Amino acid sequence: MAKHSIGREVLADQVYAALLEALLDSAYEPGQAIGIEQVSRDFGVSATPVREAMARLESTGIVKRVALRGYTVAPLPTEQEYRDLMDARLVIEPVNARLVAARISDELLTELEASLEQQRSAPVGPSFSDYRQYFEADEKFHHLIAEGAGNDYLLASYNALGGLVQRFRQFGATGVSDGNQAIAEHTAVLNALRKGDAVAAEAHMIAHLVAVRERTVADGSGPETEALHGEPPGE
Repeated sequence: MAKHSIGREVLADQVYAALLEALLDSAYEPGQAIGIEQVSRDFGVSATPVREAMARLESTGIVKRVALRGYTVAPLPTEQEYRDLMDARLVIEPVNARLVAARISDELLTELEASLEQQRSAPVGPSFSDYRQYFEADEKFHHLIAEGAGNDYLLASYNALGGLVQRFRQFGATGVSDGNQAIAEHTAVLNALRKGDAVAAEAHMIAHLVAVRERTVADGSGPETEALHGEPPGE
């Protein structure tokens, strides 16, 4: 039983990673159906890991489950929807940073430093396969802080937002456009955590999230940006 469970989890992770790459590279169009059976055939796996991967993708907001239709690709967020998402992150993540600063460990600092170093050295585009390492490092930095806060309710709320996935959907075929700024902002958060300065850690996380929000709204070109600003693609 244990071996079967571990194998299934690995398969689900692999399906999740492959589908996430396809979705962020726009291999599926917004509104397009993604059938469990078709994905199972394409990947040569059973339906169970595909269902688990789709449920995980649903939690990021990149796919939606529709009654009697299964899963479909979610539309790109409008500007207001993205601002609402970032407002939710601004409620949760600065508190996480404040809590972590009060209980920071050498082990967590080492992990945060490693994720930041990976982010610095990672390529940044234009396809998801090019900036995957950057995405994973960015995601890990925020998730380590969410975990390190030691509050299961805040962690569950953070995990439910899928904020980073929605942010990276805006890069389209251009690649990461704000790597230097994001890395500098992460560095400021990390420096505050290293000093155990809860007030500064919270303030730097707020500044980072506000800057990300404004860059995302202002950045990019083409259908992705038009959708973010609430205009139908192609009009």
